[in-house]
Amino acid sequence: MSEINIGLGNTDTETRRDAESDFVTFWGKQAKNLFWFSTWEKILDWNPPFAKWFVGGTINASYNTLDIHQQDKADKPAILWEGENGESRILTYKEMWIKVQKFTNILKSLGVKKGDRITIYLPMIPELPISMLACARIGAIHTVIFSGFSATSIRDRIDDSKSKIVITADGGYRRGNVIKLKEVIDEAIKDLDFVQNVIVVERAKNKINLSSKDMFWNELMNDVSDTCVAEKLDSSHPLYILYTSGTTGKPKGVLHGTGGYLTHLYSTFKWAFDIRDSDVFFCTADIGWVTGHSYVVYDPLLHGATQVMYEGAPDFPDASRMWEIIQKYHVTIFYTTPTTLRMFMKFGDSLPNSFDLSTLRLLGSVGEPINPEVWKWYFKVIGKEKCPIIDTWWQTETGGMMISALPGLETIPLKPGSGTRPIPGLDVSVVDESGNDVPENTKGFLVIKNPWPGMLLTLWGDDKKYRDVYWSKYKNCYYPGDYALKDADGYFWLLGRADDVLKVSGHRIGTAELESCIVSHSDVAESAVCGVSDEIKGEAIIAFVVLKQNVIKDHIILEKELLIKIRNDIGAIATPKQIYFVTKLPKTRSGKIMRRLLKAMSSNETIGDVSTLEDGTAVSEIQSVFDEIQKSIQKSN
Repeated sequence: MSEINIGLGNTDTETRRDAESDFVTFWGKQAKNLFWFSTWEKILDWNPPFAKWFVGGTINASYNTLDIHQQDKADKPAILWEGENGESRILTYKEMWIKVQKFTNILKSLGVKKGDRITIYLPMIPELPISMLACARIGAIHTVIFSGFSATSIRDRIDDSKSKIVITADGGYRRGNVIKLKEVIDEAIKDLDFVQNVIVVERAKNKINLSSKDMFWNELMNDVSDTCVAEKLDSSHPLYILYTSGTTGKPKGVLHGTGGYLTHLYSTFKWAFDIRDSDVFFCTADIGWVTGHSYVVYDPLLHGATQVMYEGAPDFPDASRMWEIIQKYHVTIFYTTPTTLRMFMKFGDSLPNSFDLSTLRLLGSVGEPINPEVWKWYFKVIGKEKCPIIDTWWQTETGGMMISALPGLETIPLKPGSGTRPIPGLDVSVVDESGNDVPENTKGFLVIKNPWPGMLLTLWGDDKKYRDVYWSKYKNCYYPGDYALKDADGYFWLLGRADDVLKVSGHRIGTAELESCIVSHSDVAESAVCGVSDEIKGEAIIAFVVLKQNVIKDHIILEKELLIKIRNDIGAIATPKQIYFVTKLPKTRSGKIMRRLLKAMSSNETIGDVSTLEDGTAVSEIQSVFDEIQKSIQKSN
C-alpha cells in the first residue's frame, strides 16, 4: 500500500493558483469568510520577523464563534460533553452564547479590562471554552494551563503573565481519581498578591479550603445579566498566551493575535475536514494544548459545527471508551494522536470492530509524525478503507495546520506516513545547515520562507527570544526545529525534532524514522529510541519496545528479528546497541511519549518537571534499565 487514492470532492485548482501567484492577496480573500466590524486598510505589514495581519480591521473571536450563529443555528448542539464518570451535557449555540455573555459580565464586574490576563486551570468541561470565549469577548488575554501541571509550573506561568484572575475547579476526574485542582492553585498563587480573585467551578464536589479571594462559579452566574456586547478589537489584539513546556529554563509564552489567527483556523478547518452542517466532530486533544485551542474551541465554533468534548483518559475505564463515544454520538470526523492510536493497536482489532464506526467519514492525526504501519491500521480497522486520513503537521507557534492533506479542497493520492503538501499560501522547504534547498528525498531542516496569518505575534514579554529562537538560524525564514525530507511529488515527510536526530559515526538518523521501522514489526505496539554516549561512535542507539497484547514470542528471537528488520529497512548504521522490552513508555496525560525523559536518563541528567506524566511506573521501569547499563559499564571498566 504505497498510495491511497481517496478524496471527498472535486479539486479546487483556483485556490492553489491564487495562493501561489500572490499569497498576501490570497489571505485577504480568505479573511472575508469572517465577520469584521470594520475592514482592514492593509492586509499585511511585514517587518521581519514581526507580522501584523489585516491592519486597521476590527474583529472579535467570541462574536465570530457565537453571535453569528444565533439566526440560523441557535438550537443546534455546539458541544456534546461526555464526563469520565458517565455524566453528559448538551449545550446549544444559544446556551453557549448566553453563558459566555453572563460570564463576561462577571469578569467585567471584577474589574477585568481589555489586555488583562486571565489564567484558566480547568478540566475538560464546558466551563473551559466558556471562560476562554468570555475573555475574548472583552479583549482579556486568556492563558490556559493543562490540568496536569504541578503548582511550581503553574506559578511560573501565572507570575510571568501577571494574571489578575484565576479560574479553576474543586477537582477533575482522571482514571477514576479526583485531581484536586483547587489545592494545586492554592499552592501556586501563595504570596502572589497581584492575583485578585479565584473563581471555582464545583465539578467533583471534593472538600476545598476557601479564602477571601475565592468565589464560586455557580453563585456568580445566578444573578448576572445575560447580555454583553462584544468589544471591537484591533485585528492584532492578543487573543491568548499559551506556554510551551521547556526542558530547561522557564517556559516560553507563545502569543497569538486575533484576526490573522482566526483567518488561518477558518481556512484550514474547511480545507482539511471538509466540514459540513451535519458533521459531528471529535478531537481528543486537551484544551490545555494548542490543538485544543485551535481545533476544539475556536475552529469548530467558527464553522457552527457540533463537536464531542470528552473529559477523561482515552482508555478509561477500558480501551473501548473512544469507540463507544464514536458510536454513541455518531461521530463523523475523528482527530487524535499517533501515540493514542499505537496504544489502541496494542489491544488488537476485535475491540474497535465490536463497535459501529460506520458514521466516520474522515480521520485525522496530530501531534507527531504518524508511523506508516499505524496509518495503515487507522485506515483499515477504524476507517474501513473508506475514510481519508489527514496527517497534520503544525505547532503551538504556527497557530494552525501547516502541512496536511486537504480533502475539502482537493483530491490527491495519500501516502501512509506523509503529511502530504503545505496548505495554500505557504512557501515551505527542506534545507541544509547553510540554508540551501536540498535535493528531493534528502533529509534536512524544515523552514517556512514567508509569513502566514496564524503565526505567533511574539513571545510574551520577550521579542529578542522570539527572534533568536525561531528566526536566527536562517535569514528571514521561520525555523520550527523539525527534521524532514521532500519527495519527488512534493510530499513532505516529517522525521521528528531536529534535536532528536541521532549522530552515529557521523551519520544522522531521525528518531521518528527508526521508531517507525520498529513499530512496523507485526508484534510491536510502541517504540521509543534515544542515544547514549559511545566512545567509538560518538552516540549509540538504544530502543525501548512495547509489544502488542498476547505476544508470547521469546524476546531473544524478537530482538534478532527487529535487528534484521532495521538493517534491511534503514541500514546497519541504525542498528541499536541494545533493545529493551518494557510494559509501558513514559507519556504525558495528553498521550505524548516524553522522549526528553529517556534522553535525560540516558545521560544521567536531572529529568526535570514530570508533573504531566501519566504513570510514574513507566519511568521507574526504564530507570532500572539505565541503572543496569551503568552497572555493566562500571564492570567493564
